[in-house]
Amino acid sequence: MVKSIARSTLALACTAMLAACSGKAELEPAQQSGAAPPMPQAKQFLVPPMQVPDGVGWKDGQTPKVAAGLKIEKIAGELLHPRQLYVLPNDDVLVVESNGPGLEPVTTPKQLIANMIKGRSGKGGKGGNRITLLRRNASGGWDKHVFLEHLHSPFGVQLIGDALYVANTDNIMKYPYTAGQTQITAPGELFADLPGTIEHHWTKALLASPDGRKLYVGVGSNSNIGENGLDVEYRRAAVLEVDVASASSRIYASGIRNPTGLQWEPTTQTLWAIANERDEIGADLVPDYMTSVKPGGFYGWPYSYYGQHVDTRVKQQRPDLVAKAIKPDYALGSHVAALGLWFSPENALPAKFQGGAFVAEHGSWDRSPLSGYQVVYVKFEQGKPVGVPETVVSGFHSDDEKQLYGAPVGLAQDKDGALLVADDVGNVVWRVTAATP
Repeated sequence: MVKSIARSTLALACTAMLAACSGKAELEPAQQSGAAPPMPQAKQFLVPPMQVPDGVGWKDGQTPKVAAGLKIEKIAGELLHPRQLYVLPNDDVLVVESNGPGLEPVTTPKQLIANMIKGRSGKGGKGGNRITLLRRNASGGWDKHVFLEHLHSPFGVQLIGDALYVANTDNIMKYPYTAGQTQITAPGELFADLPGTIEHHWTKALLASPDGRKLYVGVGSNSNIGENGLDVEYRRAAVLEVDVASASSRIYASGIRNPTGLQWEPTTQTLWAIANERDEIGADLVPDYMTSVKPGGFYGWPYSYYGQHVDTRVKQQRPDLVAKAIKPDYALGSHVAALGLWFSPENALPAKFQGGAFVAEHGSWDRSPLSGYQVVYVKFEQGKPVGVPETVVSGFHSDDEKQLYGAPVGLAQDKDGALLVADDVGNVVWRVTAATP
C-alpha cells in the first residue's frame, strides 16, 4: 500500500514537473508592475506549474547583493525562521521567529505535491514561536536576548504606550512593557480573538493607528479561491479594525486575499497593504499588489481579481460584488509573494531610495522562471506609487535558480535610518545602508 502511494505521488510529481516546463511565464515581473498591468488569459492545469530551488542557506561570509551605492551586513544569525521586525523607541529590534501552526489538512494529491516541493526550499523551517531582541553593544555589534517565548505562530507586533500587542495566528495578546527590558516574563492577557481555524494563510499583520486608539489586522483567506467553502472564510481575506479601549472589532475592508503587510503612507496618512493574489491560473496571473485600503472597500477575492476580472473557478459567483470590486493601486508582478512593506520618508540610503516604499518579495513557488526573492523600492509622488520597482537587495538564489540561500520577509528601519531585512530561509537579519555615509 505504501509503495503504491509512493508510486502515485511520484507519478503526480512528474506530471507537475512537466506542467512546469510547459507553463513558463511570458512576461517579466517589471512588465506586470504599475497601475495597469497586462492581464493575459487565465489557464487551467491538472497540476499547476511549480518551481522551487533547494534551500541551502548562506555560506560563511556570503551575503545578498545590493544595488550600486549600498552595502549590506549581517547583524544576527542562527535564528529560528525570522519573519517580522519591529524597532522599539530605544532602537532595540524585535525579531519575530515563527512559521505556520500546521493546522491545514492535506486533502488532495495536488496539495501533497505542492507541500513536498515547497518544503525543499527551507520556507517550511520550524519557527521559534518566540520573539528575540537585538541590542547594539559597545563594540558596534548586536547582542541577542530571548525576549518573549511560548507564542503561537506570531507575526505582527505593535507597542502602544506601555503595552506590547502580539498577533498570534488565532489571537492578539497584550503584554506589559518597560523601556529597556530585555525579557518579558509576565504571562500577558488575551486581548482579542482572531480567525484561527485551518490557517491556509496563518500570518496576522498588525498596525496601530497614529493616535494609538485602533489596531489594524491583516487576515488572509483560508483557501486559494474559496475551495474549502465560504463558511470558513468568515472575517478572512480582510483587514480588521480593533478598538484598543474596548477590544471590539469590525471588518474595515474585505476581498483582499492575503494582506500580509500594513503601513501608513506618510504623506496622506492613508492605510496601505500589500497582498498575495491567487494561484494556479498561470505563471503570469495574478499580479501581487500594494494598495491603499478604503474603509468599507471590497477588493474582489474570491470572485474577481484586479478589479472586475472574474475568476470562473469560483463555484458561487457574485456579480453584484464584482461590480463593486476596487482595482488595486499598484501591481508588483505575478507570484512575487510580497510579505514585507515599509514606507520610508527618510533613511540612511542614497536620496533616490527616500520618500517611497520598500517591499520584500519572498519569492514564487508556481512560476518559472522564478520571480520575487528580492527587496524592491517603489517611488511615491504625492502619496501615489509611480514608475517600476527598483531592485535594492537581491542574490537570494543561485543564478541557475537551483539553490536558495535566503528569502526576505519583514522590513523595518533603525534609528540611524538603516533598512533591516528579516530572512527566514537564511535565518538572518540583514542591515542595509549607503556604501559611503
